[in-house]
Amino acid sequence: MTFGAASYALGLLAGVLSTLSPCVLPLVPILLASAGAAHRLGPLALAAGLAVSFAALGTAIASAGSALGFGQDTLRLAGAAILALVGLLLLSAGMQRRLAAASAKLNAAGASWLSRLTPTGAGGQFALGGLLGLVWTPCVGPTLGAAIALASQGHDLPQTALLMSLFGFGAALPLAVVGLLSRTAFVRLRGRMQHAGAVGKVLLGVSLLLLAALIVSGRDHALEAWVVDHGPSWLSELTTRY
Repeated sequence: MTFGAASYALGLLAGVLSTLSPCVLPLVPILLASAGAAHRLGPLALAAGLAVSFAALGTAIASAGSALGFGQDTLRLAGAAILALVGLLLLSAGMQRRLAAASAKLNAAGASWLSRLTPTGAGGQFALGGLLGLVWTPCVGPTLGAAIALASQGHDLPQTALLMSLFGFGAALPLAVVGLLSRTAFVRLRGRMQHAGAVGKVLLGVSLLLLAALIVSGRDHALEAWVVDHGPSWLSELTTRY
């Protein structure tokens, strides 16, 4: 599967939604306040560390199938199954609550461990952001899993790395935005951000189910060809370069 603009957009959206999840968003202002106290560029360094962590972790997992010698057809079908499963999960509030309850102990253990760390300077906040990517993995599992499953459909490592980098950038973007807001502004906008996250999950879930159906039927290739033939030349060149 050769990624087009839609695939990269889904990866970016999945990253944004991972930070807007109910178990992550409430912790964001606390982490950013601590980062700001450590260094004036602390919030941006924290966001950058999170982006690199998610990108590296996702690329490694998504590339594991090819490294272990699984055929492209096997990876396509496995990826389609995971995309469909994650799509159903994102559309079911009940399933999401059960998953959150199941991972609550892991999340609490990770938060407790992080609370004992006292990193200083921008470098320390960058390292803390990298650790956050690991600690938050159980909490952002659905969106991270969707991005990894999508990335595993790529033809080569550069495609996979680029898509997962966009996921990491998307996850870091709300942190960077909130870091520029005052605490009062965040409290005022928090409800809207949570609502946007809920709506985004529905849109992403529907998109993943449609994409899974296209992959299983083999029609994703026809869609890619149509986009390349009918899209602007600069867009086709940009999205097929990697």
